[in-house]
Amino acid sequence: MKRIQNVNRRKCILTLLFSAAVVICVCVGVVMNLTTLHDENFDHMGIETFCMFTVNSNIFMGIAMFLTLPYTVDGLRNGYFRLPDWLVYLLFVATTALSLTFLVSLFILAPVKGFVLIFTGSRFFLHGLCPILAIIVFCFVLKDTHLRFASTFLSLIPVFIYACIYYTLVAVLEEWPDFYGFLTRIPAWISLAGFLPITFGIATGLRLLHNLSCKRYRKKARAHYLSAFEAKDTREMIIHMAARNSKKDTTGNIVIPYQVLKMLLSSTEHEDTFEEYCILYMKECLKHEICQE
Repeated sequence: MKRIQNVNRRKCILTLLFSAAVVICVCVGVVMNLTTLHDENFDHMGIETFCMFTVNSNIFMGIAMFLTLPYTVDGLRNGYFRLPDWLVYLLFVATTALSLTFLVSLFILAPVKGFVLIFTGSRFFLHGLCPILAIIVFCFVLKDTHLRFASTFLSLIPVFIYACIYYTLVAVLEEWPDFYGFLTRIPAWISLAGFLPITFGIATGLRLLHNLSCKRYRKKARAHYLSAFEAKDTREMIIHMAARNSKKDTTGNIVIPYQVLKMLLSSTEHEDTFEEYCILYMKECLKHEICQE
């Protein structure tokens, strides 16, 4: 059982470190842009930096990572760490937007303006370091929540909103110059038709990597639980877990380990249901409560 707790604690610490690093890097990069009033290579500095998708996607990622910090601190205190599903989906959308920033910088902007220019100064943080850290933590550290295919469409929302704003202010109202060159250097319809499918492809790749890590983590966790409780299968392990938790309980209340049972169900090959696992756990707890009385 101690091995399971160590794995969970390590995951919690890694999430805390990566999240804090991303938040700090985003703050450093944005502050550097705000305090740079003139840059001969980039027009949008100072307050105008908020026009850039790069900056907005990094801020979005920074906010999402910041929201994980209370859960990591709580996880270190009580020994159990897991992010709520809504926050994992928010991180998925933010990571997709930031990955698009990274790939556009790497394969479109850098060949045109030079790799040194695109990945130095504040752009080292906003174009390079933050996206790489975000991809690592989302795909290989946060491994609890299995993402559904439908969630891939959520990742299109930030790009779609920014594309609408950019096209309106550049092509319709002519309030902004075409600082990305997506409407003047190439036909506008190619940019408008291409970026959503590209974003969808990025999101699909991130989701597959994340789910693969999730699947491996759940298999290992199930094996650890079976070993810790010296059980042959999942049902026997649940019985042992209920007996152990009932002996340790001092409140007199039966608390079903919802997330643990859900994880075990997703990693087993039997045709069991979550309701059956809960009932099995409850029955075993009640047996021990009656015996103690």
